Amino acid sequence: MPLRLALKVDVDTDRGTRVGVPNLVADLQAVKAPACFLFSLGPDQTGRAVTRIFRPGFFQKVSRTSVVQIYGVRTLLNGTLLPAPHIGRRNTAVLRGVRDAGFEVGIHCYNHYRWQDYLQRMSLAEVRAEFVAARAEFLRIFGHESRTAGAAGWQSNARSREIYDEAGLLYASDTRGGPAFFPRIDGRVFRTLEIPSTLPTFDELMGRPEYPDSRIVAHYLSLLRADQPNILTIHAEIEGMGRRQLFRDLLAACAQAGVEFVRMDDLANELLARRDAIPIRDQFLGTVDGRSGTVATSVVS
Repeated sequence: MPLRLALKVDVDTDRGTRVGVPNLVADLQAVKAPACFLFSLGPDQTGRAVTRIFRPGFFQKVSRTSVVQIYGVRTLLNGTLLPAPHIGRRNTAVLRGVRDAGFEVGIHCYNHYRWQDYLQRMSLAEVRAEFVAARAEFLRIFGHESRTAGAAGWQSNARSREIYDEAGLLYASDTRGGPAFFPRIDGRVFRTLEIPSTLPTFDELMGRPEYPDSRIVAHYLSLLRADQPNILTIHAEIEGMGRRQLFRDLLAACAQAGVEFVRMDDLANELLARRDAIPIRDQFLGTVDGRSGTVATSVVS
């Protein structure tokens, strides 16, 4: 079987939308690679994420990934010393341009900081309000409902799964590790197909002595599996800005190796054509090597 790779682009910030997204569109078009762009659609309150200093491993990640250099001082002050720019309203033309270029588009979140840092404490009504706001902004921009979502910070639970089912999504991509599945949480099975990210992200490898930039591309190629689709989450602020050349190198290496780039929605439709073969697996919060805090997963480490 050929190696297949699907790319999911998380767009977290106003600057990432303005600068990183057009860069990625150009770089992906250069190798004819499809991708699913998932947008943060409300206020950019990135500066408030300073509260993550209390998470285990946060300082280590900040020191090795050059957060200030990648995100920029302005972004790191958004929502604190500086007003929080509204990403959807400020960047409507950019978002529509991604769709018009033929890429799949979907929802990352409304308020990235709020979803990533507070989802686990939010009530069902609060989760619903947050996602409804994202759906409304997506509808305003694109003229139709989103068919997919991928949660900020891979934060997911039974309440967010219920809201996804209410939205009638084709699929979601909220978790880390393993093949596609239908999530089961506290005994309840949800009907929205979940397609996990199977590969580590750039920021989980960057700055680690065992993964210098000179080895990252080869490492990714070594991780690609032929027995299942490979899903890589990239970030507009990293692969589209701070590590753009490294990502270009990865794209070129994949193309040279004969890797087949596939669309996430095509993959979802392919899987759902054999719906009875999709397993049900328990979803829970776990850890990922190189990332601080916990994320949604169905894989026991």
